[in-house]
This record gives sequence, C-alpha cells and structure tokens, in this order.
Amino acid sequence: MSAFSPRLAELVDALQTLPGVGPRSAQRMALHLLQRDRSAAHRLARALSSAAESVGRCADCGVLTEEERCAICRSDRRDRSVLCIVESTADVAALEQATDFAGLYFVLGGHLSPLDGVGPAELGLDRLEGRFGEGEVSEVILATGTTVEGEATAHYVFELAREAGVRATRIAHGVPVGGELERVDRGTLSHAFSGRREFG
Repeated sequence: MSAFSPRLAELVDALQTLPGVGPRSAQRMALHLLQRDRSAAHRLARALSSAAESVGRCADCGVLTEEERCAICRSDRRDRSVLCIVESTADVAALEQATDFAGLYFVLGGHLSPLDGVGPAELGLDRLEGRFGEGEVSEVILATGTTVEGEATAHYVFELAREAGVRATRIAHGVPVGGELERVDRGTLSHAFSGRREFG
C-alpha cells in the first residue's frame, strides 16, 4: 500500500519522466511543491500547460518556438549561406550564448539510432537535403554530439552535403580550455590529437 494518495503518486510518477529525475528526487520535488510552495506549483502547472499547448517547432529550422518561424530564421542579420546542424534546441541555446555564429541552424531533434527506430525520415533529413538542393546553403557545420550515434549522424549529413556540392565542416572536439592532458580521457585525447592543426 502506497503512503501517497493517488494524485500525489501520479505527480511523483509524472516528475520521473524528466531526464535525470529518479523516484526519490521526484518525491522530494512533489512534496516541496505541495507542502512548502503551492504558488510555485500553480505557476509551474500553468507554464507547463501553456508551453505544451503553444510551443511547436520552427517550420524552417526545427527549434522549439511558439511562432511559425523562430526569431533566428526571421532575422535579416543572419548569414543564410551557412547552416549549423545540431541535435536539439539546447544545442542552439549553447552556441548562441558561447559563440558569435551568425548563420542559421537546422535542429534534428535527435540523432540516427536504428535500434530505437530513429532513421533519416524521423530527423527530417529529407527536408535538409531539399535545402541543400535549393542552392542557398554553401557551407554546413556539423555540430552533432561525439557519441557513436552523433558521429554516424554527422557522417550521413556530410554525405548529403557532398552530393549537393555543399562544403561540410565539423566542429572541433578535444582538450577543454584549461584542461590538463593527464586528466583527459583517452577517447577525447585521441580525437584531439588526430584533429590537430597548424599553430599560430
């Protein structure tokens, strides 16, 4: 028999759908919201309900937005000839905050994973191929993750770009700024070493 009422148990279960939230964390969150901060619980419920109803994907790039086309795609200050391929809206946010990239994005919404039923169609790679065919894109920057799936996705997009005559570049991966070689894992160090470039 559960110590929680049905609705409280349902809330705990729902919170566990968030990434990185296990049963104990979900229980702490639920109890905090209901015992100590009801106003935050109502605010969270309203914001979540509103976002679930109104936020979709940009028709051009796939970033999460409540408008048909996001602010980046609508901007006349962006270089439309350079397209950065990322896996998620979080990647767009990270690049916008950390770099001065002035081109456009294409958000895949994941990476190729045949075992999970995620193929080129699920990632919208046919739309990307269509954009390459329009002739506006002259360079594609591959900014997918360094996992096996991320690398496979980057390779697939590279092949699409090559067939369309579009230059493809890959963001550098390697030793972090301020990092010491002895503390860097072997895979990262190997990748950094093989991707070395001219100094100066």
